[in-house]
Amino acid sequence: MKYENLDTLKAFKELRAVETSVDLKEELTRERILRYSAPAGGGLTYNYAAKAVNDEIVGILQKLSDEQQLVAKYKEVLNGEFINTGENRKVLHHLTRGQLGSDVTFEDKNLRDFYVEQQNRIREFSSKVHKGEIKGSTGKQLDTVVQIGIGGSDLGPRAMYLALENIYDVEMEGHFISNVDPDDANAVLGRLNFETTLFVLVSKSGTTQETLANRNFVLEKTRQAHIHGFNPSKHMVAVTSETSPLAGSDEYLDSFYMDDFIGGRYSSTSAVGGVVLSLAFGSEVFDQFLAGANDADRAALELDLRKNAALMDAMIGVYERNILGYGQTAVLPYSQALSRFPAHLQQMDMESNGKSVNRRGEPLNYQTGPVIFGEPGTNGQHSFYQLLHQGTDIVPLQFIGFKDSQIPFDLDYEGSTSQQKLKANLVAQIVAFAKGKEDKNSNKNFAGQRPSSLIYGLQLTARSLGALLAHFENKVLFQGFVWNVNSFDQEGVQLGKVLAKQVLAGGDAMDEALKAFSDLLEI
Repeated sequence: MKYENLDTLKAFKELRAVETSVDLKEELTRERILRYSAPAGGGLTYNYAAKAVNDEIVGILQKLSDEQQLVAKYKEVLNGEFINTGENRKVLHHLTRGQLGSDVTFEDKNLRDFYVEQQNRIREFSSKVHKGEIKGSTGKQLDTVVQIGIGGSDLGPRAMYLALENIYDVEMEGHFISNVDPDDANAVLGRLNFETTLFVLVSKSGTTQETLANRNFVLEKTRQAHIHGFNPSKHMVAVTSETSPLAGSDEYLDSFYMDDFIGGRYSSTSAVGGVVLSLAFGSEVFDQFLAGANDADRAALELDLRKNAALMDAMIGVYERNILGYGQTAVLPYSQALSRFPAHLQQMDMESNGKSVNRRGEPLNYQTGPVIFGEPGTNGQHSFYQLLHQGTDIVPLQFIGFKDSQIPFDLDYEGSTSQQKLKANLVAQIVAFAKGKEDKNSNKNFAGQRPSSLIYGLQLTARSLGALLAHFENKVLFQGFVWNVNSFDQEGVQLGKVLAKQVLAGGDAMDEALKAFSDLLEI
């Protein structure tokens, strides 16, 4: 398998030579809207009619995908090759939701069997908690679950929990503690009954500073509560690796395992998301979530990018980044349930492809991952859309929408329901960004030509949510292969951690600037 820089590829040189410009004002027709779409799995469809591409550009993007062997490299991921060159690791988050490639073994252990075993253990554990067979230390039914973790141990699971809490019966109310800021933990803990709460401590290494600090914060709060007969070890489980200091400790009611082959930002379909989501909604809901992710993973195997939504999304993104020069992408879900989904994608995309060297550690001469941001519509319309419509920078947009709301009750007001108003705003924005509006008053003139895509489905369910998550995971993977970067390490987060430890340790050896800023904040 060849891993080549983007600027060495014949198809990329052909793409740079294309003189065709796409006038969305003229070309965004009904025929184009119906034709420019691709299946995304899980009942979702990716529509790219409002993107600044045409058949010629799409044809060259197909050549680029083929030349860079994107689907073949995706299959190598599924088959357990050591794709993470920075850490010499496999990349196996796909394996947590179904066997698409060959058996993956490591040190004589079948890793698919390992992940299935953990899922079965989580299923059995959550069932016992729901049935009251596992109770709190004072004999009361556990009705609340709190996940303690940061980064990928928080952003993905939190976004998924919020996406599902309105459509499914909540077996256990969920909360999350991530920030080492004591105000975060205090705000959550102040609402809890410790006797009926189960804490899920998530740290693959078992040494994450913020997570352990929050664990100790929780333990001290429970001690200060002076609850007769309360034993914190009966109210906390660990999600970690088998080699971590947390594994099998008698300080935890149980331990569930992941491994180094699943990065934090890709861990929502592993035990990292599985424990909290199964406890919150039941294992059947989590199973549907995994099934949806598997649907999208299967769709990503298609060589023809016109039939492969993740691949098409990725290739258009490369075109926008490396040919059109757009440095940002806004993710705009028209669903309040997806309120934290852009924040999760922010980590997944920017931590994966925010690289300036290739897989061999050589400097790159072209741009890689864009800045990702977003908020749900229609809130965002009243916030930052002004810049998106009339600002000096063109920002590609990724809209997400659903035909039906999650909660059936709605109000018909002024001839339309709230869900219809939501959808009307969504389609209006797509067309407004693409076609604009001419006005003699330049302050009221909209230039248009602002490209967007739309991922849509019938309703946001566990299955469609799983497919949505996997779509973006696979998009990021494909783009990383196009740019020839290692999308699966995150060295950029390490330096700050090292310096923070130096500050906390103090001493005369501290860097002068560190000492000066530390004095400002009285550390």
